[in-house]
Amino acid sequence: MKVAVYYSNTDLRIEERPVPRISEDEILVRMMASGICGTDVIEWYRQQKAPRVLGHEMAGEVVETGSRVSGFRKGDRVFVSHHVPCYECDHCRNSDYTACEALHTGNYEPGGFSEYIRVPAMNVRYGTFLLPEGMRYEEAAMIEPLACVIAGQRQLEIGKRDTVLVIGAGVSGLLHIQMAKLKGAIVVATDISEYRLGKALEFGADHVFHADEFSEDALKNKKINKSGLARRVIVCAGARQALDHAVRSVGRRGVILFFAVPADDICLPSARFWRDEIAVSFSYGAAPDDLREALALIEGGKVNAGKMITHRYPLSDIQKGFALVAGAGESLKVVIVAAPSS
Repeated sequence: MKVAVYYSNTDLRIEERPVPRISEDEILVRMMASGICGTDVIEWYRQQKAPRVLGHEMAGEVVETGSRVSGFRKGDRVFVSHHVPCYECDHCRNSDYTACEALHTGNYEPGGFSEYIRVPAMNVRYGTFLLPEGMRYEEAAMIEPLACVIAGQRQLEIGKRDTVLVIGAGVSGLLHIQMAKLKGAIVVATDISEYRLGKALEFGADHVFHADEFSEDALKNKKINKSGLARRVIVCAGARQALDHAVRSVGRRGVILFFAVPADDICLPSARFWRDEIAVSFSYGAAPDDLREALALIEGGKVNAGKMITHRYPLSDIQKGFALVAGAGESLKVVIVAAPSS
């Protein structure tokens, strides 16, 4: 089978490997769609473990099941999560599923950017979901990124009419916009791209600002709220400028959620944060319940996942897909799709 091996953003090599063998508790899935995540092109993060096969937003068709597998059969259409908790450790017993060591270390083999994927028993049990009739594989590849947004916003407790500032209007930013609007929030978005600012409005943002023109007075000038500051700030960009905007824009007793982080350590004005009781939170990954909620939202049309997919490439052209995502130009979600069966 063919796999795409990541060495760097500009060096992805199509290689031949044997199709993985499965055990009696596992399944083998043919990849039909696998999204390129923004984290896949963060070289300071990804190159630590290169070379490797990336891809963790994968939907496909079950082609083989182990003798002890129940609930799935050959021909089933599924979404498969790469990370699942064990449900047995202290973190899981406290419902802190994304803190579970198994969630951070488990994965499927070799990765979503391959023709076939071996799904371990734990992922079969906790992270494999049958797709509803009518849901396309490409839409299903959006389940994982939406689930991560759901998990992140759970920390924020966004209320109706809250002012939410989303910094960065890429795929994750647009998903945050849609989720915050579902909760009745007033959503402001910033970005350096006019294309993405247009998309932010298209996906529900109430106000947008170019990042170079954004200041701590911007919210006040729009008369969005009396204080002119945001109750909740969601950082979806790794640039230092995004951090600066977040710090200047958050109001008293507000919360900044770092959904993306810069490469360097974050320094915060501790005296102001102490005096104004500002909280800082971080979000990484999603739990199975978040995945179920994401699937239901996409199925019900409450989050328009399909409209966010702008480009599709076969595995053989994955380098083109990575170039688009890394360039952050006029593209949103880029999905690797299976070649038609011969």
